[in-house]
Amino acid sequence: MDRECVSLLPRVCEVLGNSGRSLPDDTSLEKLLDWFTGLTEAGGSLLKAYPCLLEFMSSVVHKTSSDPAVISFTLKLSGLMAATEDGFKMLQECSVLDLAFNHQHWHEAGLWEDPCIRIGWIQGLRSMLQHSKALSFFVQADFIAPLLRLQTDTSLFVASAANQMLAHILLFFQPVLSAGCNGVGKKHGDDEKTQASITDIERSVVTMKTSQDYTAVVVATSKYLKESLVPTENTRLRRSLQTLKLLGLLLTQARPRLRDQLLQTVADPLEELVTAGYSQLTLPLMDIVLAAYSTSSSDECVPDRHVTRLLSSMLAMNKPSDLIQAAAAFLRRGHQDTVHTARAVRILLLPLDIITGQALLGTNTEVEEHQFSVVEQLKSKTPCISIICVCLTNTPQITLVPPDLLPCPPAVIVTAVVSLLRICSGDSSSSPAGCPEVFRNVIGSGKVQKSALEALTGLSSSPGVKDKLIEVFTVLIQYLNNPDSDPTVLHKSYQALVKWMSVCKDLSSITDELRRELAEVVKKRVCDMRWEVRDSTVEFLGKLAGVVKSAGEVRDGSEALLGACRSAPLLREALQDPESYVRASAISALAQTLAHSWQQGAALTQEQTDVVSRLLEILSQDTEGFARRAVVRYFIAWFSSRSPSSLLMNSVSSVLSLGSADLDWEVKVHTLELAELLLDEALSGHRGYRKGSDSQHALPHPYAVVSDQTYTLHSHTGSHTGGVESDLAAVLNNLVEQGVISALLSGLVDCDRPVGLKACQLLITLRETVCPMSLEALDAPAAMVTVARVSCELPGCGWGREIRKILGVKKCDHTKEADIAADGAEAVDSEGCGEMGKDGVREGGDSVCVGVCEVLRSLGLDAQLDILTQSSDHVHNSPLSLLQDILTASAAHTRPDTQPGQEVIVDCY
Repeated sequence: MDRECVSLLPRVCEVLGNSGRSLPDDTSLEKLLDWFTGLTEAGGSLLKAYPCLLEFMSSVVHKTSSDPAVISFTLKLSGLMAATEDGFKMLQECSVLDLAFNHQHWHEAGLWEDPCIRIGWIQGLRSMLQHSKALSFFVQADFIAPLLRLQTDTSLFVASAANQMLAHILLFFQPVLSAGCNGVGKKHGDDEKTQASITDIERSVVTMKTSQDYTAVVVATSKYLKESLVPTENTRLRRSLQTLKLLGLLLTQARPRLRDQLLQTVADPLEELVTAGYSQLTLPLMDIVLAAYSTSSSDECVPDRHVTRLLSSMLAMNKPSDLIQAAAAFLRRGHQDTVHTARAVRILLLPLDIITGQALLGTNTEVEEHQFSVVEQLKSKTPCISIICVCLTNTPQITLVPPDLLPCPPAVIVTAVVSLLRICSGDSSSSPAGCPEVFRNVIGSGKVQKSALEALTGLSSSPGVKDKLIEVFTVLIQYLNNPDSDPTVLHKSYQALVKWMSVCKDLSSITDELRRELAEVVKKRVCDMRWEVRDSTVEFLGKLAGVVKSAGEVRDGSEALLGACRSAPLLREALQDPESYVRASAISALAQTLAHSWQQGAALTQEQTDVVSRLLEILSQDTEGFARRAVVRYFIAWFSSRSPSSLLMNSVSSVLSLGSADLDWEVKVHTLELAELLLDEALSGHRGYRKGSDSQHALPHPYAVVSDQTYTLHSHTGSHTGGVESDLAAVLNNLVEQGVISALLSGLVDCDRPVGLKACQLLITLRETVCPMSLEALDAPAAMVTVARVSCELPGCGWGREIRKILGVKKCDHTKEADIAADGAEAVDSEGCGEMGKDGVREGGDSVCVGVCEVLRSLGLDAQLDILTQSSDHVHNSPLSLLQDILTASAAHTRPDTQPGQEVIVDCY
C-alpha cells in the first residue's frame, strides 16, 4: 500500500465511523471495498498490517447510529476480512462477527428494514463462506432460516443476492467423491457408506464436522424447496418463481449426489406444478426440467425416469399456449431425443397446419388430442397471434432435425409459411383447406407478417427447398407491391429476397414477368414518401449486386434481375435524398454496385466521374455525419479493389484533406484507415515495414471504429527487390504529395482520442520504416541522406500550429530555406526550422517546411502512444484520490459555512 494511503487510512476510518448521516457519494464506499478486495487477493493480512480497520469495524457494529450505508459497507468488509481462516479467527476473538451478522441486533435497532443492511449481511456472509470454519459459524448461528426467508424478499436485489448466496453454499461445499461413475457409486446403497467415511472426500479441508454442517444446509434447503415450489394462492407465484430460479442454479452446477438428492426432493412438487397449469411458470419450469434432463441423461449411472416423466408431462399440457412454449423451449435446447423431439416438432407445426391446411402432420399424428383445444385458442385474436409467432420463430430450427423425425419435408413447411403470408395479406383463397375462423385474426397482422418473413428468411437454408424459389419470389414481390405494407415488413421482404437469392444461386428459373414486377416495385419504392422504405430499397440494391456477384454472374446484379431498370441511376438519384440515412445507404450501395467495373479495370465512364464529383461534394458540404462516413468508406472499398484508375488516385488527396478536417470523429478515423491503406501500398516490401494490423503498436481501443468489411491489397505493382531503399525517398515524397503525412499529423493532435491513437500508431510505423535511428539500419548512407531531404509543409494555423508547438519550431525565413535547400542540406537544420526553440512559435503566421524524418523523430511518439492508450481517468483513478475525496467531502459537510443543500463535488473514480 502506498505510504500516503497508509497515513490517510486511519483518518478515513475515523470519518466513516463517526458518520451520522449519508455520505455525499455512497459509491465511494463501493470503490473503497473494491480496493480492499484487490489488496486482499494480492496476499497478506490487512487486519495485521492496519489495526485501524479492526477498530473501525468493531466501532461501527457496536454503534447503531451510524449511517446505514456505512454499516452495510462494514458488513461486507467484515466478510471480506473473514474469508481467510486467520482473518476469521482475529474477528472472532474481537467478537466482531457475532455482532455484525446477528440480524436480530439490526432488527432491534430498526435498521433491518433498510435493504442496504440486508444486502450487506448477505454479501458479507457470502464473502466469508470460503472455508469450513465460516460454514460452521453460519450453521451454528442458525443463519439458514433468515437466508431462506430472504429468498422472497420484497427487494428484488436482496432476493437475487440471497438466491445466489444459498446456491454458493450448496455448490462450493459439496463433497467431491473419488469412487463410482462420474463421482457416483455404482450402487445407490454405496452412497450412504461413502457419506459416513471421510476417506471418500478428496479435499482434506472438508472434515466430518464440515460434512455435518453441509448436510444441515442441504436438509434445510430441500425442505424449503419442497414447501415453496407449489403456490397455495396466486399471490405466492413470486415465491415459486424465485424457488425455481434457485433450483435452476443448483441443477446446472450440482454434482451427481447433490443433484440426485435435490431431484428426489422436488420430483413430486414439480409434477404437481406441471399439472396445476400456471402459465406464468411454464418457461421457468421448463428450464428446470431441461436442466435436470440435460445433466441426468448424460450420466448413465443416474436413472432419469422421474425427469423423463416430467418432460413428457410438460409436452402434454392441456393449455395450448403453455404447450407451445414448452415445445419451443425443448427444441431450442437442441436435444436429440427421438420421442420428445418428434413430439415437440408436431406440437409446433400443429397451429400452422390448422390455419393453412397444408397437411404438415400427415395422417398419423401424436398430437391429435390437442387439435380441438388449439383450434379454440386460435379463434381468439391475442393468443392466436402469440401462438403463431412462436411456431414461426421455430420453423427454421424444425427443418434441421433428423429427417426421420419430421412429419413432412421442409419444402412443405416453406409452402405453409408462404400460404400464411398470403392469408395475412387477405388472400385466403390460396389456402381453402385452412380454418376460415382463424383467418380474420391474422389478416393484416404486422406481427405475424414480420415473424413469417423472418421464418421464410431462415428457411432458405433448409434442405430441399430450392425448388420453392419462384413461389417465394412471387409472394415477396406481392408484399413489396402492397400499399398497406409497413416499412418494417418491406424491409424484411427485401431481406428474404436477398437471402433466397444468395442460397439459390441459379437465377435462370426466375421468369421475365417476375423480373419486370421486381423492377417496377423497386422504382416505386425508391421514391416512397417514407424515408425508411427508401432506405431499405437502396440498401437492397446494394446487397443485390453483391449477392449476384458472389454467385458468379457475369452481369451486374441489378441487370441480372432488374432488366432495363439498372440500379446505378436510381442510386445516383438517392444521393440527393433529403434524409441522411438514405444518402449514406445509397453511397454504400453504389460502392457494391460499381465494384464490378472496378474489378474489371474498365475504362473510366462519365457515370463514375459524376459519382465521384457528387461524393466529394457530400464529403465537403453534407451536414450529417452518416453520409460523410459512407463517402470515405466508399473510397476505401475502391482503393482496396486495386483498380488502376487515375480518377481514384486524383481523388485520394481531396478525400484525405476533407476527411481529416471533418468534425465527426468517425469520419476522421475512416480517413486514417484510407491513409493506412496508402501506406501499406507504398511501403509494402520495404525493410522494417510492418502492416498496421501486425504492428505491436496497434493496440485495441474501447472507442475504436470497427469496420464491417475486410480490406485486402494486392501485391504492389512495383518491385521491392534489390534497390529497395534507393526509391524510399520517392515513395515518401509521394505520400507527402497525396496528403497522407498531413492527415497523420493532423490526426495526432486531434481532440478525439481514438483519432489521435490511430494516427500515432501509423506515424510510429512510418518512422520505423523510413527513419531508422542509425545509419547502419540502411546499407547505403546516401539513401538515408536522400530520405532525410524529403519535407512536408506545416500550415501556420490549426493542426500545423499544434505540431509546431510540440516541435518548438520557429518561423523560418523563406530565403534562408531556399539557400539551405540549394546547398543540398535538409530543409530544416539546427539553425533553421529544425531548431527546438525555447520560445516556441508565434500564433498564426505563414506555413513552414520541415523534414519528415526530423518531425517523426522529434514528436515523442512513443510517449504520446503511452498517454493515448491510457484511460481518460488514469490521473484520478487511484486509491489515494479516493481517500482524499472522502476526507474532503466530510470536511465540507462539517464546515460551518457550508450552505444547506449546497452540492459537494466528489471526484472519486
